Amino acid sequence: MPTPKDIRVGLTERGARLIENLSVPALIEEVMRRGEARLSATGAISAVTGKYTGRSPGDKFLVDDSETHARVDWGKTNQPLSVQKFDALLLEMMTFAAGREPLFVFEGYAGADPQFRIPLRIITQYAWHSLFAHQLFIRPTPGELDGFSPEFTLLDIPDFQANPKRDGVRSEAVIALDLTRQLGLIGGTQYAGEIKKSVFTLLNYRLPQRGVFPMHCSANLGLGGDTALFFGLSGTGKTTLSADPERRLIGDDEHGWSDNGVFNFEGGCYAKCVHLSQAGEPEIWDAIRYGTVLENVVLDPQTRLADYDDTSLTENTRAAYPLDFIPNVLMPSVGGHPKTILFLTADAFGVLPPISRLTRDQALYHFLSGYTSKLAGTERGVTEPEPNFSACFGAPFWPLPPMEYAEMLGRRLEEHSATCYLVNTGWVGGPYGVGHRIDLNATRALIHAALRGDLQNVPTATDPVFGLHIPVRVSGVPDAILQPRATWSDGDAYDAAAQALAARFHTNFARFPEVSDAIKAAGPLN
Repeated sequence: MPTPKDIRVGLTERGARLIENLSVPALIEEVMRRGEARLSATGAISAVTGKYTGRSPGDKFLVDDSETHARVDWGKTNQPLSVQKFDALLLEMMTFAAGREPLFVFEGYAGADPQFRIPLRIITQYAWHSLFAHQLFIRPTPGELDGFSPEFTLLDIPDFQANPKRDGVRSEAVIALDLTRQLGLIGGTQYAGEIKKSVFTLLNYRLPQRGVFPMHCSANLGLGGDTALFFGLSGTGKTTLSADPERRLIGDDEHGWSDNGVFNFEGGCYAKCVHLSQAGEPEIWDAIRYGTVLENVVLDPQTRLADYDDTSLTENTRAAYPLDFIPNVLMPSVGGHPKTILFLTADAFGVLPPISRLTRDQALYHFLSGYTSKLAGTERGVTEPEPNFSACFGAPFWPLPPMEYAEMLGRRLEEHSATCYLVNTGWVGGPYGVGHRIDLNATRALIHAALRGDLQNVPTATDPVFGLHIPVRVSGVPDAILQPRATWSDGDAYDAAAQALAARFHTNFARFPEVSDAIKAAGPLN
């Protein structure tokens, strides 16, 4: 049976030439020599990913074996693949890849806490994918590469096309993970985000066995040492809101919460670039420089300046850069137990308040619900926002049943008494197409108030539909914006939209019959 070390051996036995652990300049030279991407005016490389400009969750499979069969939450998200099909696919991909030399090898780690870090070996067909891995994961010191032994090996061959009839998959694209043997395969898609999320999926399966609660969230640290978490799906503001000049960044997307505190899984950031501006997001703007990987960002053919408003390729434009490209980053990227937890949602209906304080039961209800709007471009086929419930704010990445992650959160909340808030970074004044996106400065002001503790004891009004506790006044924010109904020109239309969304919450939450009556009652009142 193949092991993480066997993929490298199998490739070399088939005649593949492996180029290992190149520096950033050497990788960029390879990218340019091979014509894989273009150089931007700031020195970033800009690659175009073709047909697949976002994740393809329908093409993701997990191996169903004696260990995973009883543990994994099988279904539409976690589709089963037999051991035999996986092994046959692995052999096909190694044979295919050996004829496309050289291949590029990155060796590094996932997990900033040395107690829990997992050694990774990522073997890629494209030099720019190896640069992506180099910038996104934790880079080893030269001494750590001596005798390096991976726990997880990922083979990424975009030009390999799966055969659905032969391979037991859905299309030419395949993302297949053997969580027991800690092996991963990616073929048929050039979208580099599949590399990042394959590693995340493995961690979400392995780390709970070691007492770590894995989280799809960003994290930062205040000057007083207070840690904050920002949960949310892609496009809700995790990267933007955690890159705060008044706080130190721990990480922008994936973290673990152990008995030691919070630690970043990664060594870099993967920021959305759509409509990026220097004034609005200066930290991210300045991070797009030599060594950064841009995905599907359109460059001016003459000046090579990036046009972040050009969405002709996709709305899901991205930048991958190492953490130390952010000026106020915390290194190593670990923090204490969080004092404030924010659940970010981009509500396309325009009915949820910009911020509301949650009880413990409400926090678990909204964590399990994972409501937001699926934003254009993050997944193939999504061209405009649509309502989406994604358990634990990341259903595509959770191999275990959602209740296992919710129970981990509940225990941490009880142990450390963190205050939870629901923050709507979506629409006000009406639904998508009628209203407008909440002003980023207003959202930042609300979050700063929460982080300072200003909202702990302020008077609140209870939303009559959702039961949320909405502050009646926040310094520096207009009172009217706090009550979403007041921002609509038609109150009756707001009431109908709120009731419709509440009904969607109830329908979705029926998937969790095992939760306590107290958590069920913490959802919408009507």
